[in-house]
Amino acid sequence: MSRKPNILLITSDQQHWNTIGSFQPEISTPNLDRLVKEGTTFTRAYCPNPTCTPTRSSLITGQYPSQHGAWSLGTKLSEKAHTVGEDFLLAGYETALIGKAHFQPLASTEEYPSIESYPLLQDLDYWRSFDETFYGFRHVELARNHTNEAHAGQHYAIWLEEKGCLHWRDYFRPPTGTMDKKHLHHWPIPEEFHYDAWIAERTNALLERYKQENRPFLLWASFFDPHPPYLVPEPWDTMYDPQKLTLRGLQEEEHEANPPHFRLTQQENPDFSAYRESGFGMHGFRSHLHREEELRKNVAVYYGMTSLMDKYIGRILDKLDELGLAEDTLVVFTSDHGHLFGQHGLIAKGPFHYEDLIRVPLIARYPGRVPAGRLSSSMQSLVDIAPTLLGHAGLPIPAAMTGKDQTEVWNGKRESVRDHILCENHHEPTTIHLKTYVDERFKLTVYYNRTYGELFDLQEDPDEVRNLWDDPAHAALKSELLLRYAWAELGKEPLPMPRISGA
Repeated sequence: MSRKPNILLITSDQQHWNTIGSFQPEISTPNLDRLVKEGTTFTRAYCPNPTCTPTRSSLITGQYPSQHGAWSLGTKLSEKAHTVGEDFLLAGYETALIGKAHFQPLASTEEYPSIESYPLLQDLDYWRSFDETFYGFRHVELARNHTNEAHAGQHYAIWLEEKGCLHWRDYFRPPTGTMDKKHLHHWPIPEEFHYDAWIAERTNALLERYKQENRPFLLWASFFDPHPPYLVPEPWDTMYDPQKLTLRGLQEEEHEANPPHFRLTQQENPDFSAYRESGFGMHGFRSHLHREEELRKNVAVYYGMTSLMDKYIGRILDKLDELGLAEDTLVVFTSDHGHLFGQHGLIAKGPFHYEDLIRVPLIARYPGRVPAGRLSSSMQSLVDIAPTLLGHAGLPIPAAMTGKDQTEVWNGKRESVRDHILCENHHEPTTIHLKTYVDERFKLTVYYNRTYGELFDLQEDPDEVRNLWDDPAHAALKSELLLRYAWAELGKEPLPMPRISGA
């Protein structure tokens, strides 16, 4: 085993925790199944925020969104933030990110500039010559579009042109491209030009280079799927029969005891104006009414997107084997947050902290260190990823990181290092501001300046359909959990340095 273990982080985007074939027979993911067989799967892993920018920033800072500052979509992670990539660079590692970053917004201002914004996003000459360290990643190749979104550009568009796909704009929506917005489910882009192929090819090229140069690496292969829009090339768009899929829906009166925004989602034309503060879009604050036939097709394509991604994850795992790097590489697979496809009558994401949305898949493989074929129910948070990667590499963990070092848990030497999870969701300054506390059995959600909330018993009510917040029989439990939540908040304060003197 090498003195410095390599780190390969593979992430999907908005993938429900129960979409791995080893545990869900309705979906095929042979390469993720391979990781399950060869590594440890963590069945109680959670995101620190159910949206992209906040959680992705937590992955690399080891801090909660309320600490690193990128608290919502449309904000940015400060370039001054300390990241795990910087620690690996100082230790002599190569660091790279291929795929989706989303540390910065699609718009830029003089006070808050963003290089992931229009029009720079599509200035291909700028990206051809880009050679800056980006949040601790010495080498980056980036893109921002999910399927046919108009945000296509950056290194992905450059790669498309290098591959001979000079008409790449035909596969994306206006104003970037010419593709019909009404095109559903089938994405006419040839698979060879799909961004999964790009991510795998470029990741493998770096693996070859690092092998040749005998350099340890921290390499992040960051996939975009199965995040909507629900589009995938043939034959993946018809891989699953919509009528054969098992769906969960809204149970009768389950939102009656929930906060008011849950009930509004079940109206045809809900009025969410009371929640609007910033003037920007509010994820999930819309009607979630849907036709079952359309939902079934969307889920079938979502599964197809997952299976296609799995194919290219396999290409990367095969390259590790081919280069003889697998034995010396910690491979971590996870997703930034989950997804709702009909559960509780809800679609996609929003301020709905059900397990479907805040729980994530998490698998770690490291031959000889992480036990193979093991299932662990120890509580894991994606805020723990950065300190745990450093822990496996034997590198110092910055005191300002508030995530837990899970190294001994991953290696099977300890059962657990945390007894609770905190998940934040700060999407509007005050009106959409909630936090969730989860322990082994219970889940509590509190809202800023609101007396309503949520309390679920995950043992007796795993489907989360009976909100006990206002149940008199559970008043004492609610009080106890509110106290535990307060303790958890106090316990996650960063301590940049220890006390070294009495005064």
